[in-house]
Amino acid sequence: MKFTDMKNDFVFRRIFGAHPDILRGLLNDLLDRQDENTIDFIEYLPNEQLPVAAGAKLSILDVRCRDRSGVTFLVEMQLIHLAGFLNRIVYNACKAYSGQLKTGASYRELKDVIAISICDFELWPDAARDAAGLPKVPMLSRWNTVEQHSGAHGLLQVQYAFLELPKLPKREPQTRLELWAWLFVHGEEMEEPPADLPEPQKEAVDLANEAAFSASELEAYRRVIDEIQQARDLEAESEERGRIEGKAEGIVEGEAKGKAEAILAILAARGIAVDSGMRDRILTCRDRATLELWIARATTAPSAEAVIITGT
Repeated sequence: MKFTDMKNDFVFRRIFGAHPDILRGLLNDLLDRQDENTIDFIEYLPNEQLPVAAGAKLSILDVRCRDRSGVTFLVEMQLIHLAGFLNRIVYNACKAYSGQLKTGASYRELKDVIAISICDFELWPDAARDAAGLPKVPMLSRWNTVEQHSGAHGLLQVQYAFLELPKLPKREPQTRLELWAWLFVHGEEMEEPPADLPEPQKEAVDLANEAAFSASELEAYRRVIDEIQQARDLEAESEERGRIEGKAEGIVEGEAKGKAEAILAILAARGIAVDSGMRDRILTCRDRATLELWIARATTAPSAEAVIITGT
């Protein structure tokens, strides 16, 4: 058997955007809905045509649905950590919340919104949290508004959940949540599904089997693979440009600092006083030609003010 990548946008929509029982299972496991809180019904909602930021081709909302009580769930798979990602998540969630209210309707009619993001990257890397002396954020994190002093939870109208796939433990899955994460990370590598795979994960795996795809569906799947790779390449190129530009900027910054310090050293060696305002002006100058002119003047100028004169 050969299985497709469940993180692929086409496959994700094929599984979770067309089979409500599978999506319900995912939501219940991600949100730890059990017993009387179990989501027992969902209906799909049309996806809005949201504004697309530059380079965000793969940052679209995947699935929108609503449960029996009217709570809206926004579920998406995010493969690349683009700039402004968290801002976009908050924007979409708040837009979905406020968009429920029709003209003349009461605010009491507004229902909660929960935005769920499955991320193929670390949003809050463990190493960075350790370095900053902050507590680690778990693989699955849930966020809502908490009162600062008492820690009381309130204002739950808009909530967020993030599943960071790279934080999947390097062991056999021990919970239904970990099993979902394992399938997203390793499903494409399977030769056979795990034994005794429970529902709805079993149905999800069956739908990810390439044998269940038509020729046109396989073509669409592979087209998305190409789009994902192109997006990753563009992101890598952007990061490389940023490193090069940052290095060049650092060189220029270093040269300017060196020239500015040389001016101050010359003046100090000649016994010429430099007040704090003049010192700051010299140290903050980044124009190479100006600094070189000031160095030449510093060797003969009778005062610091004569080094930096009007028109320079």
